[in-house]
Amino acid sequence: MMYDWADSAYFLIIVTAIFPIYYKEVADNAGLHSADSTAYLGYTISIATFLLALLGPILGTIADYKGLKGKFFTFFFLIGVSSTVALFFVPDDNWLLLLVVYTLTTLGARGANVFYDAYIVDVTGKERMDELSARGYALGYIGSSIPFIACIAIIVSAQMGFIPLSVSGASRTAFFITAAWWLVFTIPMLKNVKQLHGIDPEPRIVANSFKRLGQTFKEIRQYRTIFLFLIAYFFYIDGVGTIISMSTAYGTDLGLGATDLIIALLAVQIVAAPFSILFGKLANRFGVKRMLYTGIIIYMIVCVYAMFLKTTADFWILAMLVATSQGGIQALSRSYFAQLVPKEKANEFFGFYTIFGRFAAVSGPFLVGIITQLTGSSAFGVASLIILFAIGLIVLLFVPYSPKESANV
Repeated sequence: MMYDWADSAYFLIIVTAIFPIYYKEVADNAGLHSADSTAYLGYTISIATFLLALLGPILGTIADYKGLKGKFFTFFFLIGVSSTVALFFVPDDNWLLLLVVYTLTTLGARGANVFYDAYIVDVTGKERMDELSARGYALGYIGSSIPFIACIAIIVSAQMGFIPLSVSGASRTAFFITAAWWLVFTIPMLKNVKQLHGIDPEPRIVANSFKRLGQTFKEIRQYRTIFLFLIAYFFYIDGVGTIISMSTAYGTDLGLGATDLIIALLAVQIVAAPFSILFGKLANRFGVKRMLYTGIIIYMIVCVYAMFLKTTADFWILAMLVATSQGGIQALSRSYFAQLVPKEKANEFFGFYTIFGRFAAVSGPFLVGIITQLTGSSAFGVASLIILFAIGLIVLLFVPYSPKESANV
C-alpha cells in the first residue's frame, strides 16, 4: 500500500495537475493554438500508452516466473523516476522535447503498475481484495496530497515574489519533488514485498513465455469471464483515464486560472480518499458489480455536465462528482480482476489487464483530440466520452455478478 502512497504523487502532479498546466504555458509561449496543444497532449498520451500496451502481455508472461516480478517492477520504476527528474532539465521553451520526456515518465510509471497490481494476489486472499485495493487507493490520495501541497506552495510563492524563482522554475521544481517522493516511499515496497505465486524457472524463458501466451489465446473460451470483463473494462476505464489525464487542459481551455484548477484538484484528492474506502466497504455489502455500475453512471453524468461548464463553481461541482467515484472504480476493477485470474498466471493476466487499459487510454485521448479539433470545442470532446462509459456498462451486465458465480475461472 505504501507504493500507492509513493507513485500517486506522479499521477496527480505530473499526469493530472501541474505538468499539463506547465505544458500549456510552454505551448502557448511557442505560439501553438490552445486547441492544438490540447490535441497534441492527447496524441502523446496515446502514443505512450500504445507502446506499453504492446509490451504488457509478454512482459507479464515472462514475469510469471518466480523471482522476475520484482526485477521488472524495479526496472520500470527506475525509468519513471529518472525521466521525471529529467523533466526538470527540459528548457521551458521546448514543448516537443517536454512531450518526449513525458512519454518516458508514462512508460515507467504505468509499466511498474503492471507488476504492482499483480502483487495483490501475493499479499492477500480473495475475501480481502476489494477492501485492501480500495484502502491502497485511499492511501494514495492522501499521500499524493502532501507533495502536491508543497508544490502549490512553491508555485504560489514564486507568483507572489516571495522566493527567487520564476513560475516556470517553480513548476519544474515540482517535477523534482515528485521524483524524490516517488523514490523514497517505494523503498518499503522494494524491501518487503515478495512474489509468492508463479511458475518455476525453466530454460529458454522468453521462448516459453511466448508459447504460454499463445496457449492462453487458444484457451480463451476457458477464460471467457475474464475476457468479457476486460472488454467492459476497456471501455469504461478509457473514459476514466482520459478525464484524469486531460481535465486540467480542459479547464484551461475554458479560461479557468491555474490556481483555481490546482486547488480544485487538491480537493478531489481529499474527498476521493474516504470515498475510495467507502466503495470498498459497500462492495462487501452490495457486491462489486453494483458499485462499478454506480461509478460508471456518475462518470456519465460528468460527461453530460461538462458540456455546460462556464464558471469556476461549475468546475468545482464537476470535480466533486469525479472525486466520489474516481478511486473506487479503479480500486474495485483491480480487485475484481485479481479475484478472477489464476494466481500462478497473475502477471500474464495483469499484462492483458494492462493492454486493455492502455489501448483504451490510446483511444480516449485520441477521440477527445479529434473531436476537439473538428469542433473547435474541448467540451464536445469530453462529452463524446459518454459513449465509452455506456458501452462499458452494457458489456459489464453480461459478466457474472461475482467471481464466485463463474464456473469458467
